Amino acid sequence: MTGILVFLLSLTAVMIIAAGVGIFWAIKSGQFEDMEGPAQRILMDDDDPLIPHNRLKDKEE
Repeated sequence: MTGILVFLLSLTAVMIIAAGVGIFWAIKSGQFEDMEGPAQRILMDDDDPLIPHNRLKDKEE
């Protein structure tokens, strides 16, 4: 009984350490710096011919 308890506690400690390392890695690599940009970028229509950048592309081709 005690052996299983020690095993489970040590497994819990390893998982907590892994989660902490993952969270600190995500913060250091900038995963939480721009929370709204990707969500808004998916709504933008890049193929719209009224966007000036796309007009210049069409004239060059």
